[in-house]
Amino acid sequence: MKNFDLNAEALCNDIFGTLDRAQEQTSEELPLREYGQTTYVGHGIAQVEGLPHVQSEEILRFPGDRLGMAFNLDPHEVGVVLLDSSHGISAGDEVQRTGRVLDVPVGNALLGRVVDAIGRPLDGAGPVRTTQRLPIERPAPPILDRAAITQPLETRLKVVDAMIPIGRGQRELIVGDRQIGKTAIAVDTILNQKGKDVICIYCAIGQRSSSVSQIIADFRQRGAMEYTIVVAAAGDDPPGLQFAAPYAAMSMAEHFMSEGRDVLVVFDDLTHHARAYREMSLLMRRPPGREGFPGDIFYIHSRLLERSTHLREDLGGGSITALPIVETEEQNMSAYIPTNLISITDGQIYLSPDLFQKGILPAVEVGRSVSRVGGKTQLPAYRAVAGDLRLAYSQFVELEAFSRFGTRLDEATRKSIEHGRRVREILQQSQYEPLSSPEQIASLLAVSNGLVEGIPLPSIRKVEQIVRRTMTQDLPVLCHEIESGKKLKPEDRQTMIDTFRKAIDRELHGNG
Repeated sequence: MKNFDLNAEALCNDIFGTLDRAQEQTSEELPLREYGQTTYVGHGIAQVEGLPHVQSEEILRFPGDRLGMAFNLDPHEVGVVLLDSSHGISAGDEVQRTGRVLDVPVGNALLGRVVDAIGRPLDGAGPVRTTQRLPIERPAPPILDRAAITQPLETRLKVVDAMIPIGRGQRELIVGDRQIGKTAIAVDTILNQKGKDVICIYCAIGQRSSSVSQIIADFRQRGAMEYTIVVAAAGDDPPGLQFAAPYAAMSMAEHFMSEGRDVLVVFDDLTHHARAYREMSLLMRRPPGREGFPGDIFYIHSRLLERSTHLREDLGGGSITALPIVETEEQNMSAYIPTNLISITDGQIYLSPDLFQKGILPAVEVGRSVSRVGGKTQLPAYRAVAGDLRLAYSQFVELEAFSRFGTRLDEATRKSIEHGRRVREILQQSQYEPLSSPEQIASLLAVSNGLVEGIPLPSIRKVEQIVRRTMTQDLPVLCHEIESGKKLKPEDRQTMIDTFRKAIDRELHGNG
Protein backbone atom coordinates (compact mmCIF):
# COMPACT_ATOMS: atom_id res chain seq x y z
CA MET A 1 0.00 0.00 0.00
CA LYS A 2 2.89 2.31 0.81
CA ASN A 3 4.58 1.55 -2.52
CA PHE A 4 1.31 2.26 -4.31
CA ASP A 5 1.11 5.72 -2.63
CA LEU A 6 4.68 6.50 -3.67
CA ASN A 7 3.96 5.46 -7.27
CA ALA A 8 0.75 7.56 -7.35
CA GLU A 9 2.60 10.60 -6.02
CA ALA A 10 5.36 10.21 -8.60
CA LEU A 11 2.78 9.80 -11.35
CA CYS A 12 0.98 12.98 -10.29
CA ASN A 13 4.29 14.89 -10.24
CA ASP A 14 5.07 13.67 -13.75
CA ILE A 15 1.64 14.71 -15.01
CA PHE A 16 1.78 18.20 -13.48
CA GLY A 17 5.37 18.69 -14.67
CA THR A 18 4.39 17.74 -18.19
CA LEU A 19 1.46 20.16 -18.11
CA ASP A 20 3.71 22.98 -16.85
CA ARG A 21 6.26 22.32 -19.57
CA ALA A 22 3.53 22.21 -22.22
CA GLN A 23 2.11 25.52 -20.99
CA GLU A 24 5.54 27.15 -21.09
CA GLN A 25 6.15 25.79 -24.59
CA THR A 26 2.72 26.97 -25.73
CA SER A 27 3.28 30.49 -24.40
CA GLU A 28 6.70 30.70 -26.10
CA GLU A 29 6.07 29.00 -29.43
CA LEU A 30 2.33 29.24 -29.88
CA PRO A 31 1.16 32.63 -28.55
CA LEU A 32 -2.47 33.00 -27.72
CA ARG A 33 -4.61 34.55 -30.47
CA GLU A 34 -7.48 36.95 -30.01
CA TYR A 35 -10.51 36.50 -32.22
CA GLY A 36 -13.46 38.79 -32.66
CA GLN A 37 -16.68 38.78 -34.63
CA THR A 38 -17.86 41.12 -37.35
CA THR A 39 -21.09 42.86 -36.42
CA TYR A 40 -21.46 45.28 -39.35
CA VAL A 41 -19.93 45.74 -42.84
CA GLY A 42 -20.28 48.93 -44.84
CA HIS A 43 -18.49 50.63 -47.73
CA GLY A 44 -14.82 50.31 -46.81
CA ILE A 45 -15.44 49.83 -43.08
CA ALA A 46 -16.50 47.17 -40.59
CA GLN A 47 -17.47 47.01 -36.92
CA VAL A 48 -15.94 44.23 -34.81
CA GLU A 49 -16.54 43.14 -31.23
CA GLY A 50 -14.53 40.86 -28.98
CA LEU A 51 -10.96 42.26 -29.35
CA PRO A 52 -10.28 43.82 -25.94
CA HIS A 53 -6.49 44.22 -26.41
CA VAL A 54 -6.36 45.49 -30.00
CA GLN A 55 -3.97 48.40 -30.76
CA SER A 56 -4.65 51.51 -32.77
CA GLU A 57 -3.74 50.95 -36.45
CA GLU A 58 -3.20 47.22 -35.85
CA ILE A 59 -3.74 44.97 -38.84
CA LEU A 60 -6.75 42.66 -38.52
CA ARG A 61 -7.35 39.62 -40.71
CA PHE A 62 -10.78 38.83 -42.14
CA PRO A 63 -11.90 35.69 -44.02
CA GLY A 64 -10.33 35.25 -47.43
CA ASP A 65 -7.07 36.81 -46.15
CA ARG A 66 -8.60 40.28 -46.41
CA LEU A 67 -6.99 42.91 -44.21
CA GLY A 68 -8.29 45.82 -42.17
CA MET A 69 -6.81 48.45 -39.86
CA ALA A 70 -8.14 49.22 -36.38
CA PHE A 71 -9.33 52.83 -36.58
CA ASN A 72 -11.86 53.47 -33.79
CA LEU A 73 -11.22 51.89 -30.38
CA ASP A 74 -14.60 52.16 -28.65
CA PRO A 75 -15.41 50.46 -25.30
CA HIS A 76 -17.52 47.67 -26.77
CA GLU A 77 -16.46 47.47 -30.41
CA VAL A 78 -13.66 48.31 -32.82
CA GLY A 79 -14.16 50.39 -35.96
CA VAL A 80 -12.07 48.85 -38.72
CA VAL A 81 -11.01 50.47 -41.99
CA LEU A 82 -10.81 47.82 -44.69
CA LEU A 83 -7.67 47.62 -46.80
CA ASP A 84 -9.27 45.21 -49.28
CA SER A 85 -12.66 44.94 -50.90
CA SER A 86 -15.57 44.30 -48.57
CA HIS A 87 -17.04 41.73 -50.96
CA GLY A 88 -17.13 38.36 -49.25
CA ILE A 89 -17.15 39.81 -45.72
CA SER A 90 -20.42 39.64 -43.81
CA ALA A 91 -21.72 40.03 -40.28
CA GLY A 92 -20.81 37.08 -38.08
CA ASP A 93 -17.43 36.46 -39.76
CA GLU A 94 -14.46 35.76 -37.54
CA VAL A 95 -11.73 38.43 -37.24
CA GLN A 96 -8.21 37.72 -36.03
CA ARG A 97 -5.61 40.03 -34.51
CA THR A 98 -2.14 39.95 -36.09
CA GLY A 99 -0.33 41.70 -33.26
CA ARG A 100 1.45 44.23 -35.52
CA VAL A 101 0.58 47.73 -36.61
CA LEU A 102 0.30 48.63 -40.28
CA ASP A 103 3.78 48.59 -41.83
CA VAL A 104 5.44 48.47 -45.25
CA PRO A 105 8.57 46.88 -46.75
CA VAL A 106 11.53 49.23 -47.20
CA GLY A 107 14.89 49.00 -48.93
CA ASN A 108 16.55 48.86 -52.34
CA ALA A 109 14.34 45.95 -53.43
CA LEU A 110 11.52 48.47 -53.92
CA LEU A 111 13.37 50.53 -56.54
CA GLY A 112 11.70 50.16 -59.90
CA ARG A 113 8.58 48.61 -58.40
CA VAL A 114 4.91 49.63 -58.28
CA VAL A 115 3.26 48.74 -54.95
CA ASP A 116 0.10 49.56 -53.06
CA ALA A 117 -0.16 51.30 -49.69
CA ILE A 118 0.88 48.21 -47.73
CA GLY A 119 3.70 47.14 -50.05
CA ARG A 120 1.89 44.53 -52.15
CA PRO A 121 3.20 44.50 -55.75
CA LEU A 122 0.97 45.86 -58.51
CA ASP A 123 3.37 45.48 -61.44
CA GLY A 124 3.21 41.70 -61.89
CA ALA A 125 6.95 41.36 -61.24
CA GLY A 126 6.62 38.98 -58.30
CA PRO A 127 6.86 39.60 -54.56
CA VAL A 128 8.96 42.38 -53.06
CA ARG A 129 11.89 40.56 -51.47
CA THR A 130 13.06 42.68 -48.58
CA THR A 131 13.86 41.81 -44.99
CA GLN A 132 13.01 45.17 -43.42
CA ARG A 133 9.65 46.73 -42.65
CA LEU A 134 8.73 50.02 -41.00
CA PRO A 135 5.42 51.23 -39.51
CA ILE A 136 3.65 53.73 -41.72
CA GLU A 137 3.18 56.09 -38.75
CA ARG A 138 6.48 57.27 -37.24
CA PRO A 139 7.40 60.36 -35.21
CA ALA A 140 9.01 63.25 -37.07
CA PRO A 141 12.73 63.83 -36.41
CA PRO A 142 13.37 66.13 -33.43
CA ILE A 143 14.44 69.71 -34.09
CA LEU A 144 17.96 69.05 -32.77
CA ASP A 145 18.43 66.24 -35.30
CA ARG A 146 17.80 68.59 -38.22
CA ALA A 147 20.34 70.62 -40.17
CA ALA A 148 20.03 73.72 -42.34
CA ILE A 149 18.92 73.20 -45.93
CA THR A 150 21.91 74.12 -48.08
CA GLN A 151 21.79 72.00 -51.23
CA PRO A 152 19.46 72.70 -54.17
CA LEU A 153 17.02 70.20 -55.62
CA GLU A 154 17.15 71.12 -59.29
CA THR A 155 13.96 70.70 -61.26
CA ARG A 156 15.57 71.88 -64.54
CA LEU A 157 12.53 74.09 -65.06
CA LYS A 158 13.61 77.71 -65.60
CA VAL A 159 10.69 79.36 -63.84
CA VAL A 160 11.14 77.17 -60.75
CA ASP A 161 14.93 77.02 -60.43
CA ALA A 162 15.32 80.75 -61.09
CA MET A 163 12.26 82.22 -59.35
CA ILE A 164 11.04 79.62 -56.81
CA PRO A 165 14.09 77.46 -56.00
CA ILE A 166 13.67 74.29 -53.93
CA GLY A 167 16.23 72.90 -51.47
CA ARG A 168 16.82 69.29 -50.46
CA GLY A 169 14.78 68.78 -47.29
CA GLN A 170 12.15 71.41 -48.15
CA ARG A 171 8.36 71.02 -48.37
CA GLU A 172 7.09 72.90 -51.42
CA LEU A 173 3.37 72.80 -52.21
CA ILE A 174 2.16 72.64 -55.82
CA VAL A 175 -1.29 74.23 -55.92
CA GLY A 176 -3.80 75.06 -58.65
CA ASP A 177 -7.03 74.08 -60.35
CA ARG A 178 -7.43 70.66 -61.95
CA GLN A 179 -5.89 69.78 -65.30
CA ILE A 180 -3.47 72.72 -65.60
CA GLY A 181 -0.12 70.94 -65.21
CA LYS A 182 0.49 70.31 -61.50
CA THR A 183 1.42 66.66 -62.01
CA ALA A 184 3.52 67.58 -65.06
CA ILE A 185 5.82 69.74 -62.89
CA ALA A 186 6.20 66.94 -60.33
CA VAL A 187 6.85 64.30 -63.01
CA ASP A 188 9.42 66.53 -64.74
CA THR A 189 11.17 67.03 -61.40
CA ILE A 190 11.40 63.26 -60.90
CA LEU A 191 12.66 62.68 -64.44
CA ASN A 192 15.32 65.34 -63.97
CA GLN A 193 16.85 63.62 -60.92
CA LYS A 194 18.47 61.03 -63.17
CA GLY A 195 22.17 60.78 -62.39
CA LYS A 196 21.90 63.05 -59.32
CA ASP A 197 21.86 60.26 -56.68
CA VAL A 198 18.32 61.14 -55.54
CA ILE A 199 15.79 58.42 -54.76
CA CYS A 200 12.30 59.39 -55.97
CA ILE A 201 8.94 58.16 -54.70
CA TYR A 202 5.76 59.00 -56.60
CA CYS A 203 2.67 58.48 -54.45
CA ALA A 204 -0.61 58.51 -56.39
CA ILE A 205 -3.68 59.02 -54.19
CA GLY A 206 -7.16 58.70 -55.65
CA GLN A 207 -5.98 59.09 -59.25
CA ARG A 208 -7.43 57.27 -62.25
CA SER A 209 -5.62 54.01 -62.94
CA SER A 210 -5.11 55.03 -66.58
CA SER A 211 -3.38 58.27 -65.53
CA VAL A 212 -1.05 56.45 -63.14
CA SER A 213 -0.26 53.86 -65.83
CA GLN A 214 0.70 56.64 -68.25
CA ILE A 215 3.04 58.22 -65.70
CA ILE A 216 4.68 54.84 -65.01
CA ALA A 217 5.11 54.33 -68.76
CA ASP A 218 6.81 57.74 -69.01
CA PHE A 219 9.13 56.81 -66.14
CA ARG A 220 10.09 53.54 -67.82
CA GLN A 221 10.55 55.10 -71.24
CA ARG A 222 12.95 57.73 -69.86
CA GLY A 223 14.84 55.44 -67.48
CA ALA A 224 13.46 56.94 -64.27
CA MET A 225 12.19 53.68 -62.74
CA GLU A 226 15.79 52.74 -61.90
CA TYR A 227 15.70 55.22 -59.00
CA THR A 228 11.93 55.54 -58.47
CA ILE A 229 9.27 53.77 -56.39
CA VAL A 230 5.60 54.19 -57.27
CA VAL A 231 3.05 53.84 -54.44
CA ALA A 232 -0.42 53.76 -55.96
CA ALA A 233 -3.85 53.91 -54.36
CA ALA A 234 -6.33 54.43 -57.21
CA GLY A 235 -9.65 56.20 -56.96
CA ASP A 236 -11.55 52.90 -57.00
CA ASP A 237 -9.47 51.46 -54.13
CA PRO A 238 -10.92 51.41 -50.59
CA PRO A 239 -10.56 54.73 -48.75
CA GLY A 240 -8.35 53.00 -46.18
CA LEU A 241 -5.67 52.36 -48.82
CA GLN A 242 -5.90 55.94 -50.05
CA PHE A 243 -5.46 57.16 -46.48
CA ALA A 244 -2.44 54.94 -45.76
CA ALA A 245 -0.61 55.56 -49.07
CA PRO A 246 1.27 58.82 -48.26
CA TYR A 247 2.39 57.55 -44.85
CA ALA A 248 3.67 54.36 -46.48
CA ALA A 249 5.60 56.41 -49.05
CA MET A 250 7.11 58.55 -46.30
CA SER A 251 8.27 55.49 -44.33
CA MET A 252 9.95 54.13 -47.46
CA ALA A 253 11.68 57.50 -47.87
CA GLU A 254 12.79 57.60 -44.22
CA HIS A 255 14.64 54.32 -44.64
CA PHE A 256 16.80 55.83 -47.39
CA MET A 257 17.23 59.08 -45.44
CA SER A 258 18.53 57.11 -42.45
CA GLU A 259 21.20 55.69 -44.78
CA GLY A 260 22.37 59.21 -45.63
CA ARG A 261 20.65 59.45 -49.02
CA ASP A 262 18.55 62.22 -50.53
CA VAL A 263 14.92 61.40 -51.36
CA LEU A 264 12.20 63.24 -53.28
CA VAL A 265 8.58 62.33 -52.46
CA VAL A 266 5.63 63.54 -54.56
CA PHE A 267 2.14 63.27 -53.05
CA ASP A 268 -0.40 63.44 -55.89
CA ASP A 269 -2.62 64.66 -54.40
CA LEU A 270 -3.50 65.48 -50.80
CA THR A 271 -6.95 66.77 -51.73
CA HIS A 272 -8.02 63.20 -52.48
CA HIS A 273 -6.25 62.09 -49.31
CA ALA A 274 -8.28 64.52 -47.20
CA ARG A 275 -11.50 63.40 -48.88
CA ALA A 276 -10.69 59.73 -48.22
CA TYR A 277 -10.10 60.55 -44.56
CA ARG A 278 -13.35 62.49 -44.40
CA GLU A 279 -15.20 59.53 -45.92
CA MET A 280 -13.69 57.13 -43.38
CA SER A 281 -14.44 59.45 -40.47
CA LEU A 282 -18.05 60.08 -41.45
CA LEU A 283 -18.67 56.37 -41.94
CA MET A 284 -17.24 55.83 -38.45
CA ARG A 285 -19.59 58.54 -37.17
CA ARG A 286 -16.84 60.87 -36.02
CA PRO A 287 -18.23 64.39 -35.53
CA PRO A 288 -17.85 66.54 -38.65
CA GLY A 289 -16.52 70.08 -38.65
CA ARG A 290 -15.86 72.64 -41.37
CA GLU A 291 -16.85 71.39 -44.84
CA GLY A 292 -17.62 68.01 -43.25
CA PHE A 293 -13.96 67.32 -42.44
CA PRO A 294 -13.15 66.01 -38.94
CA GLY A 295 -11.39 68.26 -36.49
CA ASP A 296 -8.00 66.58 -36.87
CA ILE A 297 -7.74 67.05 -40.65
CA PHE A 298 -4.87 69.53 -40.14
CA TYR A 299 -2.99 67.03 -37.99
CA ILE A 300 -3.09 64.18 -40.51
CA HIS A 301 -1.17 66.33 -43.02
CA SER A 302 1.14 68.07 -40.56
CA ARG A 303 2.34 64.80 -39.03
CA LEU A 304 3.01 63.55 -42.55
CA LEU A 305 4.91 66.54 -43.95
CA GLU A 306 6.86 67.25 -40.75
CA ARG A 307 8.71 64.01 -41.39
CA SER A 308 10.50 65.56 -44.37
CA THR A 309 13.74 67.27 -43.35
CA HIS A 310 17.52 67.38 -43.72
CA LEU A 311 19.36 65.44 -41.02
CA ARG A 312 22.61 66.49 -39.36
CA GLU A 313 25.86 65.15 -40.81
CA ASP A 314 26.56 62.98 -37.76
CA LEU A 315 23.19 61.30 -38.38
CA GLY A 316 24.03 60.59 -42.00
CA GLY A 317 23.10 63.90 -43.61
CA GLY A 318 20.20 62.41 -45.59
CA SER A 319 17.15 64.41 -46.60
CA ILE A 320 13.53 64.06 -47.69
CA THR A 321 12.11 66.72 -50.00
CA ALA A 322 8.31 66.70 -50.17
CA LEU A 323 6.30 68.01 -53.12
CA PRO A 324 2.65 67.72 -52.04
CA ILE A 325 0.03 68.61 -54.63
CA VAL A 326 -3.34 70.13 -53.74
CA GLU A 327 -6.25 70.97 -56.01
CA THR A 328 -8.18 74.22 -55.79
CA GLU A 329 -11.64 75.04 -57.12
CA GLU A 330 -12.06 78.23 -59.13
CA GLN A 331 -8.63 79.48 -57.95
CA ASN A 332 -9.84 79.51 -54.33
CA MET A 333 -6.60 79.28 -52.38
CA SER A 334 -8.44 80.24 -49.18
CA ALA A 335 -10.39 76.97 -49.10
CA TYR A 336 -9.98 74.75 -46.04
CA ILE A 337 -7.48 72.13 -47.25
CA PRO A 338 -5.28 74.49 -49.38
CA THR A 339 -4.88 76.95 -46.49
CA ASN A 340 -4.01 74.11 -44.13
CA LEU A 341 -1.27 72.88 -46.45
CA ILE A 342 0.05 76.36 -47.22
CA SER A 343 0.55 76.90 -43.48
CA ILE A 344 2.36 73.56 -43.11
CA THR A 345 4.72 73.82 -46.08
CA ASP A 346 7.73 76.07 -46.79
CA GLY A 347 6.24 77.73 -49.84
CA GLN A 348 4.02 77.06 -52.82
CA ILE A 349 4.19 76.92 -56.61
CA TYR A 350 0.88 78.35 -57.84
CA LEU A 351 -0.39 77.42 -61.30
CA SER A 352 -2.82 79.83 -62.94
CA PRO A 353 -5.64 78.64 -65.22
CA ASP A 354 -5.48 82.00 -67.04
CA LEU A 355 -1.87 81.38 -68.06
CA PHE A 356 -2.71 77.81 -68.99
CA GLN A 357 -5.54 78.92 -71.27
CA LYS A 358 -3.15 81.35 -73.00
CA GLY A 359 -0.74 78.49 -73.72
CA ILE A 360 1.93 79.78 -71.33
CA LEU A 361 3.49 76.58 -69.97
CA PRO A 362 4.34 75.78 -67.28
CA ALA A 363 1.49 77.97 -66.07
CA VAL A 364 3.33 79.16 -62.93
CA GLU A 365 2.17 82.51 -61.61
CA VAL A 366 5.33 83.99 -60.17
CA GLY A 367 3.56 86.69 -58.14
CA ARG A 368 1.60 84.17 -56.05
CA SER A 369 4.39 81.61 -55.74
CA VAL A 370 7.05 81.67 -53.06
CA SER A 371 9.90 79.56 -51.67
CA ARG A 372 10.72 80.35 -48.07
CA VAL A 373 13.87 78.20 -47.99
CA GLY A 374 15.19 77.52 -51.48
CA GLY A 375 16.79 80.94 -52.08
CA LYS A 376 19.52 80.02 -49.62
CA THR A 377 20.31 76.87 -51.58
CA GLN A 378 20.27 78.45 -55.03
CA LEU A 379 23.48 78.38 -57.05
CA PRO A 380 25.27 81.77 -56.80
CA ALA A 381 25.09 82.24 -60.58
CA TYR A 382 21.28 82.27 -60.39
CA ARG A 383 21.29 85.04 -57.82
CA ALA A 384 23.60 87.12 -60.00
CA VAL A 385 21.38 86.75 -63.08
CA ALA A 386 17.82 86.35 -61.75
CA GLY A 387 18.04 88.54 -58.66
CA ASP A 388 15.94 91.41 -60.05
CA LEU A 389 14.06 89.32 -62.59
CA ARG A 390 11.28 88.26 -60.22
CA LEU A 391 10.44 91.83 -59.18
CA ALA A 392 10.58 93.11 -62.76
CA TYR A 393 8.35 90.29 -63.94
CA SER A 394 5.79 90.88 -61.18
CA GLN A 395 5.69 94.58 -62.09
CA PHE A 396 5.16 93.65 -65.73
CA VAL A 397 2.13 91.51 -64.85
CA GLU A 398 0.53 94.47 -63.07
CA LEU A 399 1.34 96.85 -65.92
CA GLU A 400 -0.01 94.46 -68.52
CA ALA A 401 -3.29 94.16 -66.64
CA PHE A 402 -3.48 97.97 -66.39
CA SER A 403 -2.78 98.42 -70.11
CA ARG A 404 -5.87 96.40 -71.04
CA PHE A 405 -8.05 99.38 -70.11
CA GLY A 406 -6.84 101.14 -73.26
CA THR A 407 -5.01 103.91 -71.43
CA ARG A 408 -2.23 105.65 -73.38
CA LEU A 409 1.10 104.53 -71.98
CA ASP A 410 4.31 106.49 -71.71
CA GLU A 411 7.45 105.22 -73.38
CA ALA A 412 9.02 103.78 -70.21
CA THR A 413 5.88 101.80 -69.37
CA ARG A 414 5.60 100.51 -72.91
CA LYS A 415 9.23 99.33 -72.83
CA SER A 416 8.65 97.60 -69.48
CA ILE A 417 5.67 95.72 -70.93
CA GLU A 418 7.60 94.68 -74.05
CA HIS A 419 10.51 93.51 -71.92
CA GLY A 420 8.16 91.58 -69.62
CA ARG A 421 6.58 89.77 -72.54
CA ARG A 422 10.01 88.57 -73.62
CA VAL A 423 10.81 87.40 -70.10
CA ARG A 424 7.55 85.45 -70.04
CA GLU A 425 8.36 83.92 -73.41
CA ILE A 426 11.82 82.87 -72.20
CA LEU A 427 10.37 81.29 -69.06
CA GLN A 428 8.13 78.99 -71.10
CA GLN A 429 9.27 75.39 -71.33
CA SER A 430 7.74 72.25 -72.79
CA GLN A 431 7.29 69.10 -70.75
CA TYR A 432 10.16 66.59 -70.98
CA GLU A 433 12.51 69.42 -72.02
CA PRO A 434 14.97 69.65 -69.12
CA LEU A 435 17.60 72.41 -69.13
CA SER A 436 20.87 72.31 -67.21
CA SER A 437 21.80 75.18 -64.89
CA PRO A 438 24.25 76.78 -67.38
CA GLU A 439 21.61 76.68 -70.12
CA GLN A 440 19.02 78.28 -67.84
CA ILE A 441 21.42 80.99 -66.71
CA ALA A 442 22.39 81.70 -70.31
CA SER A 443 18.73 82.20 -71.28
CA LEU A 444 18.04 84.43 -68.28
CA LEU A 445 21.19 86.47 -68.86
CA ALA A 446 20.23 87.02 -72.50
CA VAL A 447 16.77 88.34 -71.68
CA SER A 448 17.84 90.44 -68.69
CA ASN A 449 20.58 92.18 -70.72
CA GLY A 450 18.43 93.09 -73.69
CA LEU A 451 19.75 90.58 -76.21
CA VAL A 452 16.21 89.71 -77.30
CA GLU A 453 14.82 93.26 -77.38
CA GLY A 454 13.37 94.13 -80.75
CA ILE A 455 13.07 90.50 -81.77
CA PRO A 456 9.49 89.38 -82.58
CA LEU A 457 7.94 87.15 -79.92
CA PRO A 458 7.59 84.11 -82.26
CA SER A 459 11.38 84.21 -82.82
CA ILE A 460 12.31 84.33 -79.13
CA ARG A 461 12.50 80.53 -78.82
CA LYS A 462 14.89 80.33 -81.77
CA VAL A 463 17.15 82.95 -80.18
CA GLU A 464 17.06 81.05 -76.89
CA GLN A 465 18.17 77.86 -78.64
CA ILE A 466 21.12 79.76 -80.15
CA VAL A 467 22.10 81.11 -76.73
CA ARG A 468 21.85 77.72 -75.03
CA ARG A 469 23.83 75.95 -77.74
CA THR A 470 26.51 78.65 -77.63
CA MET A 471 26.78 78.32 -73.86
CA THR A 472 27.38 74.58 -73.89
CA GLN A 473 29.63 74.47 -76.98
CA ASP A 474 31.69 77.67 -76.73
CA LEU A 475 31.90 78.25 -72.96
CA PRO A 476 32.49 74.83 -71.33
CA VAL A 477 34.75 76.26 -68.61
CA LEU A 478 32.05 78.68 -67.46
CA CYS A 479 29.50 75.84 -67.54
CA HIS A 480 31.68 73.83 -65.17
CA GLU A 481 32.17 76.79 -62.83
CA ILE A 482 28.41 77.45 -62.68
CA GLU A 483 27.60 73.81 -61.87
CA SER A 484 30.34 73.66 -59.22
CA GLY A 485 28.77 76.61 -57.37
CA LYS A 486 31.20 79.40 -58.22
CA LYS A 487 30.01 82.99 -58.45
CA LEU A 488 29.79 84.75 -61.79
CA LYS A 489 32.40 87.50 -61.95
CA PRO A 490 31.58 90.70 -63.88
CA GLU A 491 34.09 89.76 -66.58
CA ASP A 492 32.42 86.33 -66.92
CA ARG A 493 29.04 87.98 -67.44
CA GLN A 494 30.48 90.27 -70.06
CA THR A 495 32.17 87.38 -71.83
CA MET A 496 28.86 85.52 -71.97
CA ILE A 497 26.97 88.57 -73.24
CA ASP A 498 29.53 89.30 -75.99
CA THR A 499 29.62 85.66 -77.07
CA PHE A 500 25.83 85.41 -77.21
CA ARG A 501 25.50 88.66 -79.14
CA LYS A 502 27.96 87.49 -81.79
CA ALA A 503 26.21 84.13 -82.11
CA ILE A 504 22.78 85.80 -82.49
CA ASP A 505 24.07 88.23 -85.12
CA ARG A 506 25.77 85.40 -87.00
CA GLU A 507 22.90 82.90 -87.01
CA LEU A 508 19.86 85.18 -86.99
CA HIS A 509 21.01 88.12 -89.09
CA GLY A 510 23.76 86.49 -91.17
CA ASN A 511 26.47 88.87 -89.91
CA GLY A 512 29.97 87.42 -89.88
